[in-house]
Amino acid sequence: MSPDTLAVIWFVLLGFLLIGYAVLDGFDLGVGMLHPIVAKSDVERRLFLNSIGPLWDGNEVWLVTFGGALFAAFPPVYATVFSGFYAALMLLLLALIVRAVSIEFRSKRPEPRWRRFWDWCFAAGSFAASLLFGVAVGNAMLGIPLDEAGDATLAFVDLLNPYGLLVGGLTAATFCLHGGIFLWLKLEGELRDRLRHWLWRGFGAFLLLYLFATIFTLILLPNATTNFARFPAAFVVVVVDVVAIVNIPRCLYWQKPGEAFISSAVGIAGLVALFGLALFPNLVTANNDPTLSLTAFNAASSPRTLGNMLIVAAVGMPLVLTYTVVVYRVFRGKVRLSEHSY
Repeated sequence: MSPDTLAVIWFVLLGFLLIGYAVLDGFDLGVGMLHPIVAKSDVERRLFLNSIGPLWDGNEVWLVTFGGALFAAFPPVYATVFSGFYAALMLLLLALIVRAVSIEFRSKRPEPRWRRFWDWCFAAGSFAASLLFGVAVGNAMLGIPLDEAGDATLAFVDLLNPYGLLVGGLTAATFCLHGGIFLWLKLEGELRDRLRHWLWRGFGAFLLLYLFATIFTLILLPNATTNFARFPAAFVVVVVDVVAIVNIPRCLYWQKPGEAFISSAVGIAGLVALFGLALFPNLVTANNDPTLSLTAFNAASSPRTLGNMLIVAAVGMPLVLTYTVVVYRVFRGKVRLSEHSY
């Protein structure tokens, strides 16, 4: 394979890993944000926790794999992202750590104050992580200033611009809706009915932010649609994404949680794919000088490295997918509490 072909393949594989993480850990983050708000009693909150208990740590493997693949396939991009987004990445790690600790510590003691404290830590960590993921996406779309050495020249507060926060809000709303649909699929009884009513409001908030983010993207970033002229088939992604999103309220009305979850997952996958299409071939866009941008071609590792990585991915990816399918199959069905539950 040519070096350019290998670079494009790894650009696509990174997108696949990002989709896997957004779809799978997205509902975990959503459950976390909803946990102290929708659930009214300790039993209901334990049900929320146990819906993701066997799954959440495996879902985060997709993020770790994404980081490892980015480091190996595009080292300059990894270096630039960590230098420019260092404070944001440390906050993201802190949010994910708080989240994980909350899940494990929450039910270790019976005192209401103890459990309430970890409930809100779980929610805060989930919200902060979702918001920061979205802020990173928004700034990747806007671009960041780079010097000739490829170092980012911006402060953390510069990342908290209106567009970045808008995309961050959309990401949090998307994960909330996705997590709510997952809970609707896994729970039963009065809690499930109450959750369905909440999902209508959640979908309304998501739709409003989705429309605002789309409008401002088209206004602020006209180049985001450039690749649609180069690759007309990419319009299929737009159609599939819109159909999936429109199908969610239909599923809510007809009470089809399984179909709603699939639609939500496809909608998230479509949004990540559109993000990749808007960026390609850039991985880090320099908004001060486009010639300084890091692309899939000028930031790629050697062809030998990319080729060897492709062999490893050909062996490893099926194993990861098989593990994911087996875990979800084993823990399918409704959530019920037992003596070993969280």
